[in-house]
Amino acid sequence: MKKTNPIWLLTLLVMLPQFVETIYSPVLPMVQEKFGVNEESVTLTISLYFIAFALGVAFWGIQCDRIGRKKSLEYGLITYGIGTLAAVFASDFMILLTARIISAFGISVGSIVTQTILRDSYDRDHISKVFSWIGIGLSISPVIGMITGSILASSVGHQGVFIALCILSLLFLILSREKISETHHASKEISISILGNLLKRMLRDQEIIRCCLLIMSFNVLLFSYYSLAPFIFKENHYSSYVFGYSSMILATGTFAGAKLNRYLLFRNIQSKYLVKTSTYIAFIASIFVWILIGKGIYFLIPYFFIVMAFSIAIPNILSTALINYKSETGSAGALLGLIYYIQIGLGLIAIGLIQNLGIACVLFSGIGVCTLLLFGNKKN
Repeated sequence: MKKTNPIWLLTLLVMLPQFVETIYSPVLPMVQEKFGVNEESVTLTISLYFIAFALGVAFWGIQCDRIGRKKSLEYGLITYGIGTLAAVFASDFMILLTARIISAFGISVGSIVTQTILRDSYDRDHISKVFSWIGIGLSISPVIGMITGSILASSVGHQGVFIALCILSLLFLILSREKISETHHASKEISISILGNLLKRMLRDQEIIRCCLLIMSFNVLLFSYYSLAPFIFKENHYSSYVFGYSSMILATGTFAGAKLNRYLLFRNIQSKYLVKTSTYIAFIASIFVWILIGKGIYFLIPYFFIVMAFSIAIPNILSTALINYKSETGSAGALLGLIYYIQIGLGLIAIGLIQNLGIACVLFSGIGVCTLLLFGNKKN
């Protein structure tokens, strides 16, 4: 183990992308009213944010190997700060949209660069336990973001949220400059041909394909709730406040899974068994979601176990996905992110076409089970 950076700061940096996105959600109605646009246009600020985030993961991941982890992190946070500052003074909806794209592109460093630093700093025997700690942080960041966003939205409006985010970017830039040390000193040029060869190698690697399909499966299960559940609550005559409170139930499941994962890892239960068990738990819970989907909001009970399985599986998949790419972790991490973000995007398009939460859950949890059966579980 080569611990060189404070785990508390790395955890906060990993939490940051989720936090800054969920803090924005409560101000969507205010943005719609302020700029006089329709609901579809407002949701565009979220979908384009997701696309820009994926491109940022690829860009900053490559920069990790080219200019180093520390510089990439700092430049990304500066980019994010510029985007949030532009959002504060946006007088036109297209300016706000552009500001959101810049913000997403910059804040993606919180995901890719931080994961790269962690992979540099910890060996195979310790990294799963470190990622289990990260999983706990990820389980609470959406809740903190939603609560903070609601408080700011009701007290200072949408501009207050962007001001808070701008201050946050400056704070993390200062902390990163003072506390984060470089973990990759052999900077090198990354050409298109090198990336192309690396991508070909990764696409031929069954372990990479297995990891990406499992990551996609679990993420689509999670995002399908936020995409389709609001309509189920509405059909059952529940207010948006009740739907908001439902996130607390899911957050509890995520937190419970993260704590259980950490406990089992410290009892030397291997990651491969945790991933396998979580995948089957998600599939069984998805069947119950499908059965209960027409019976009010009782489907929340099995969904608790889906998000619990998510928070056990994802840290274990991510922590060991690039074990065989140590010499090119940044670029490999960037391409890994691109592969599974594309898969997640296609999965979310499918969810929009299906428009049935129960069927969607069974389908995508089934993809996870089929992935284990087809590719096995050799390396995690």
